[in-house]
Amino acid sequence: MEALNDLRQDIDALDAQLAALYRRRMDVAARIAAVKREQGLPVLQPEREQEIRARLAELAAPALQPGMQAWFGALRAASRDWQESSPAPGASLRCGLLGEHLRHSYSPEIHAMLGAYSYDLFEVPPEGLADFLHGAAWDGLNVTIPYKRAVVPFCAALSPMAKQTGSVNTLVRRADGTLYGANTDADGFRLLLERGGGIAPGEKALVLGSGGASQTVQAVLRAQGAEVVVISRRGPVTYDMIEQHADARLVVNATPVGMYPGNGVSPLDLRRVPQCRCVLDLVYNPARTALLQQAERLGLRAENGLSMLAEQARCAAELFLQRPIDPARTAVITDALQKRMRSLILIGMPGAGKTTVGRLLAQRLGRDFFDADEELERRFGCDIPTFFAREGEAAFRAEETTLLAELGKRSGCVIATGGGCVTRPENEPLLRQNAAVIWLQRALDRLPVAGRPVSRCTTPEALYAQRAAAYARFSDGTADNNGTPDETVRQILEAWT
Repeated sequence: MEALNDLRQDIDALDAQLAALYRRRMDVAARIAAVKREQGLPVLQPEREQEIRARLAELAAPALQPGMQAWFGALRAASRDWQESSPAPGASLRCGLLGEHLRHSYSPEIHAMLGAYSYDLFEVPPEGLADFLHGAAWDGLNVTIPYKRAVVPFCAALSPMAKQTGSVNTLVRRADGTLYGANTDADGFRLLLERGGGIAPGEKALVLGSGGASQTVQAVLRAQGAEVVVISRRGPVTYDMIEQHADARLVVNATPVGMYPGNGVSPLDLRRVPQCRCVLDLVYNPARTALLQQAERLGLRAENGLSMLAEQARCAAELFLQRPIDPARTAVITDALQKRMRSLILIGMPGAGKTTVGRLLAQRLGRDFFDADEELERRFGCDIPTFFAREGEAAFRAEETTLLAELGKRSGCVIATGGGCVTRPENEPLLRQNAAVIWLQRALDRLPVAGRPVSRCTTPEALYAQRAAAYARFSDGTADNNGTPDETVRQILEAWT
């Protein structure tokens, strides 16, 4: 029988989730109210209420429906009261992200956590930039590649940092119709630098890359009194000359090297900078670039660019709304994005329950689930024992690594691996680049061996002795799977979401 305290903890956790959802629902309700006001619609719309009641009737068993209807009735009444009493600041503003190619952006999600304004993606070709800036209906924009420099001539006024760097990532249309340009990337990098421990006056910083992002990084570092050395392929100081600057204390990657989909590539071997204590990578997808993973292995402080992204958005939102936004909001947004983007990867002995737990975990989180062994069998056109017998273990491990390179690039999913994936060291960075890697543990006498080609050739004890150190090295944490799958999933959810 489950312990009463455990059940009460479950209820407390659910209540906390409900409270967070309530806050989010009220925020959306306020934004809906603003749209209704703009469109001249009443707060109470009977047809909509009728639709909601009909939908709720399908969401619960008959015995629970009366309580659910009463509960949602009270919730809808609270929403109506909130809509009538709480205007949404900035709800009429039309904002967005300007770029040439915007395949996927986190900006709409981030700005939804910063204000009630609309936020759209504007893909504009270079020949259409002038017409868009002069004629399109927008109030505030974030600007990304390739237009951070191109928009400068259209601005009637620039912030001091935008003037200094010649780079604008935020545009605001002023009351007289003219454009104001600012560089909030600098605010974002300033926060990222603080997270990395800062830099003392006179200390040397290597900035990799000489493009627009590099210009902003250089300006912030020089304002801190750092000695800045720019490393580029064709500049005065090239990558071949890094040994001349082996005393650098900070390395900043301001290039796209290592960014999705080009995962696994690093612009620099950090062993060439032996006095470095911190590495900052402006890339945030993957969360752990090859450069950052090497920094972690060397015991250096390592930060990706996600907090910079969130902070520059917060500062841009302040310009859109013309009011301050609590700086603590950046940490909340960064944490929310990290949790949503982070995959959960299960490793462990054959038969430890990775597939069962992984599938249930994905279901609870509403995420995609991938089972590495099942995917390999689909590609092979046969089961794994047959492939082992026909091609041998070396061929199987090579195919497994190819698959893990593909799966490891994914964000926000759940992956169950094969028990032997840790036997190849090259798989470690593939798994760790975007995920929390969780070692699923089960008592050795409970591990099945049927249908598992390696397990049939040795004992669980011998196999565990061979692999335990690798499981520990690959993993970010452990989860005990000697109870029920529900209990194991609960452990993982509490620790990693």
